[in-house]
Amino acid sequence: MLKRIAIVTGASRLNGIGAAIARELAEAGCDLFITSWTPFDRDVYQNSREGEPLLLLKELQARGIRAEWMEADLSDPAIPERIIEKVSGNFGAAPDILVNNAAYSVNKDIFELTSGDMDLHYKVNVRGTVLMCTAFAKRFSREYGGRIINMTSGQSLGPMPGEIPYVASKGAIDALTISLSAELAPIGITVNAVNPGPTDSGWMNRETKEHLEPMFPFGRIGQPADAARLIRFLASEEAEWITGQVIHSEGGFRRQPV
Repeated sequence: MLKRIAIVTGASRLNGIGAAIARELAEAGCDLFITSWTPFDRDVYQNSREGEPLLLLKELQARGIRAEWMEADLSDPAIPERIIEKVSGNFGAAPDILVNNAAYSVNKDIFELTSGDMDLHYKVNVRGTVLMCTAFAKRFSREYGGRIINMTSGQSLGPMPGEIPYVASKGAIDALTISLSAELAPIGITVNAVNPGPTDSGWMNRETKEHLEPMFPFGRIGQPADAARLIRFLASEEAEWITGQVIHSEGGFRRQPV
């Protein structure tokens, strides 16, 4: 069987969803190419430490697979093509798994958001994701077995007040996933999206956890590994008949009225 090559964007923090996805795919035997954008993590995640992407890279390499990492600002439209070129050149083959995990998110309600806020969310969450899919599909060279997995946020399941730019941009990913799955099926690529629900990946404070925990019937908040296990399955050969789906992996999360 051909060695599988996976890209995971936004795999920068050791306790983040991207890192958990990378670990699961490494455990499945995939070679990994991960990206991060440290300036965003530094601004948004006060608990993030310098050098975490490098620590993750070393952890992945210690599992016996090839792993590489680069800083990548997906708001730059030239970056997606550069990522695919680097992976294809360094690994000697085009990637066959793409996990679009990187996202830009800053809380803004309808009264305070600006055109600049909308543009920043659009550039990373929509344009960056679409251009990653485009570059990936153009280089895909196998007859079957390609996988694109996008990350979404359950914005179709209930209101997310105070997150208008994020909601608008992630809603586009749901629509993209469905249409792109039909377009890429003839060349052997499945396209799905995963909504991990509220996940304790470093952004929650104590008050947030206390508020959310009663909404989970299992009595605990979602962890990065929960979503990562699903993504490992969707990336596998066993998931070859699953495409065009937006899967809500939320542990039965029960939304409350606003």
